[in-house]
Amino acid sequence: DHKSSLYGVIRDTTTGEVVNGDADTRKHRAKAGQVFENAPMPYFMRFNGGIGMHVGHLPGYAASHGCVRMPEPMAKKFFENVKIGTPVIVK
Repeated sequence: DHKSSLYGVIRDTTTGEVVNGDADTRKHRAKAGQVFENAPMPYFMRFNGGIGMHVGHLPGYAASHGCVRMPEPMAKKFFENVKIGTPVIVK
């Protein structure tokens, strides 16, 4: 049930329309009538500071803010089987 503390979307509270689909809390602020929604990161497994592995859309090009995005079945299997302290090597 982890959510990003840095990234998400800014949504208009009246219409529900996404005003900024790639909001970064260090650069973007919700204005009056808007709300910041933290990006969900299901099956999050932290391995380096704020970097981890989790379910995420794989658009076919580099689009991550640093995390390793995985299809849900793969992320779920990793999450269910990994133990704290398991070495992680990213190549």
